[in-house]
Amino acid sequence: MEFLNGQAPTHQLTYDDVFMVPRASSVGSRFDVDLRTGDGSGATIPLIVANMTAVAGRRMAETVARRGGITILPQDVPAPVMSDVLDWVKRRHLVYDTALSLAPTDTVSEALALLPKRAHDAVIVVADQRPVGVVTTRDCTGADRFASLSSVMSKRLFTLPDTTDARTAFDLLADGHHRLAPVVDGDGRLVGILTRAAALRATLYAPPVDARGRLRVGAALGVNGDVATRAGQLLELGFDLVVLDTAHGHQQRVIDALRAVRALDPEVPVVAGNVVSAAGVEDLVAAGADIVKVGVGPGAMCTTRMMTGVGRPQFSAVLECAATATRFGKSVWADGGVRHPRDVALALAAGASAVMIGSWFAGTYESPGDVQTTPDGRLYKESFGMASARAVASRTATETEFDRARKALFEEGISTGRMYIDAARPGVEDLIDAIVAGVRSSFSYAGARTIAEFAERAIVGVQSAAGYAEGRPLHVGW
Repeated sequence: MEFLNGQAPTHQLTYDDVFMVPRASSVGSRFDVDLRTGDGSGATIPLIVANMTAVAGRRMAETVARRGGITILPQDVPAPVMSDVLDWVKRRHLVYDTALSLAPTDTVSEALALLPKRAHDAVIVVADQRPVGVVTTRDCTGADRFASLSSVMSKRLFTLPDTTDARTAFDLLADGHHRLAPVVDGDGRLVGILTRAAALRATLYAPPVDARGRLRVGAALGVNGDVATRAGQLLELGFDLVVLDTAHGHQQRVIDALRAVRALDPEVPVVAGNVVSAAGVEDLVAAGADIVKVGVGPGAMCTTRMMTGVGRPQFSAVLECAATATRFGKSVWADGGVRHPRDVALALAAGASAVMIGSWFAGTYESPGDVQTTPDGRLYKESFGMASARAVASRTATETEFDRARKALFEEGISTGRMYIDAARPGVEDLIDAIVAGVRSSFSYAGARTIAEFAERAIVGVQSAAGYAEGRPLHVGW
């Protein structure tokens, strides 16, 4: 990356402070762009779901991986649950989604509770493992909550054999004017669901898979306690990445933990953070990190900068840390501070191999929380910071009441934040589409076909707040 007119600023920059300048390009189409990260993670798009309890669950892990990203499960998840989630994700199909299913005798109330768990807005009614009907929110609207699904479901079923490829499935759905269809095996038993949009996406995205062709997923762990034992458990379970995660990554405890994990001779990438300086990257790489997480305080749920004054504007932090990591043949993930597709592109221009997203994805159907409704009818989910009192209370549940009370006094993070569900983009796949479309276009403007080329060819300038405001679209007249 180079600064416009070769004038590097002397002050620190956020994503809002900078813009990209087009340059001569031979990239004829955004589809000529390859977004594989090249950092060993296996991700085929540069998006990593942050290890936040309100964001990263099994539904998120499955859905994001199917589109090329990787989810990092939070460190406060018990080992048996980690094992169950990993096994569940590894058994998911690479093309069709996991269906929500109920029996004909189940009620409308049960369907309404289940429908918000997936963006495809359909429950498959199943009898003897075979689909017999489909129920959507529209079917349940105005119906008696205690009515059986057999009385409201649509019985006009169009099913797809599980041998159907994505392109053929799209054509069949489009020709028949079907939005979705249950997917069945040779005996007619339900094995999944496929929407027209999902079939189309399957032709555009490549899921990151392990050596056995299964979806990839990572796991986080803290730096307290017996790190080596915990890391060994995660590695033995078969996670594809191990992430050592703490707010202050440039400290001796993290370095010691990294060395302990590296001593296990893991065959998967080891990620550690968070830092915002070249010195922090150097020390973590020396201790054994393959990927370093960059970011202190830019997250939507984080109060670190307001509470402590500690942190660094994210664009400058990523720029310096990425340059340092590159010298050692390592990579960085830009963790936090992205709110628009442009921010993701700018993080990659600064040298990140991928971008971690948390709260932005919290307001989707795939995040773990339940959908709630404001008095004026807006749908939302609750998000919270991983250093907040709410997260600390969960993480310290096994400690004494006294120790828990002491730690609760020193929270850094928002315990309850509303992440509204965008009616136009309610699912995480919708957000991924928007992000990837923006990033691919950014690459074509820079004349880059890969993430590495983009980091070399991007020309970045510095702008005022008015310059940033000028670039924002106006949805109403002025």
